[in-house]
Amino acid sequence: MEYAALGKTGVMLTKLSFGCWEMGGSQWELTSDENNIKAINTAFDHGITAFDTAEGYGNGHSEEVLGSALKGKRDKCFVATKVSPVHLRAQDVRSSIIASLKRLGMDDVDLYYIHWPNKDIPLEETMGEMSKLKKEGLIRAIGVSNFTVPLLKEALAIDRIEAIQNEWSLLQRDVENDIEAFCLEQQISIMSYSSIAKGILTGAFHFGGYVLKESDFRAPRRLFQKDHLEKEKPLLDAMKEMAERKHILISQLAISWLLHKKSLTSALVGTQSEKHFLENIEALKVTLDAKDIADLDTISRQVVTAIDSQQETT
Repeated sequence: MEYAALGKTGVMLTKLSFGCWEMGGSQWELTSDENNIKAINTAFDHGITAFDTAEGYGNGHSEEVLGSALKGKRDKCFVATKVSPVHLRAQDVRSSIIASLKRLGMDDVDLYYIHWPNKDIPLEETMGEMSKLKKEGLIRAIGVSNFTVPLLKEALAIDRIEAIQNEWSLLQRDVENDIEAFCLEQQISIMSYSSIAKGILTGAFHFGGYVLKESDFRAPRRLFQKDHLEKEKPLLDAMKEMAERKHILISQLAISWLLHKKSLTSALVGTQSEKHFLENIEALKVTLDAKDIADLDTISRQVVTAIDSQQETT
């Protein structure tokens, strides 16, 4: 199993993290808690010991499921959760972590993120309370999610930030504009979410005939619009060809591309399917050479540019 250090802490976590967003329900269609606990335990049994959740995932339900799955395993796991943007007042931050720890059945978490920034609440107030929680031992490290470099700098002026979690995939590369270089300079870990673009980078929509229900939360999102799916086709075609040549799945190729990024600490991949998890973990064994990476980078940037250009005119 591959590991990487969290920021400057020296704490090690697995290069692949199990993301528990789907297990909260609310937006995702739930299978069952029993099924999801089994999926988490399967991940643990296969060496994945980094788990990511949030109070906002099903109003805390994801935390409850994760806590049940990790009962008796806490000292062997790296656990991260997040405070919602509506709870960034000092008293709310404290109430949120206490509630999260109760749902998780834990005395502390390894990493506590500000899930999204809130321009109506001073970051200084939020960070001040996060610092107190760290000193008290309720959280071991502070993280931020969906932050820009200016916001990162503002947070760092108050206390140490050990990790940032932003969207990063072959279809979303904003992290590479300035966040990546800044985090490398400051020794801040980068965690990727939506590592397979909420399912697009599995090939299901381009080759599997999968069509979203109108009620699916992904349906109105830009990458899932018909014209954007068409613009994504060259990337998926190139990925399909490369994956077939390497005898791997398209999703494994997408995850492996991220894992080959030296600036990435851990790629978050979530699923309610034990089968899909077992497929995803095989990405750790995939080797990409310099030409593979260059080819993927080139077509990826062309597609992302085409999509972004269209977005600006609509």
